[in-house]
Amino acid sequence: MFATNVGTIDRVLRVIVGLVLLSLIFVGPKTYWGLIGLVPLLTGLMASCPLYSIVGLSSCPVKR
Repeated sequence: MFATNVGTIDRVLRVIVGLVLLSLIFVGPKTYWGLIGLVPLLTGLMASCPLYSIVGLSSCPVKR
C-alpha cells in the first residue's frame, strides 16, 4: 500500500516521540495537544511517511 521510506532508527525515534506526546494527554498539562503524537507514532509503526514521499526522501537503506 505505502512504500517503506522510514529506516529503523527513524522508526524507533518516531515511536518514542509519539508515545511521549500521547502521554501528555494523561500526565502533565492534560490537554488534547498530545494527540499530535499519533502522527509520528503511526508513521513509525507503518514505516512510511507521506511527507517523505512528497519530498522524495528516504531514511531506509537501499536494497540491492
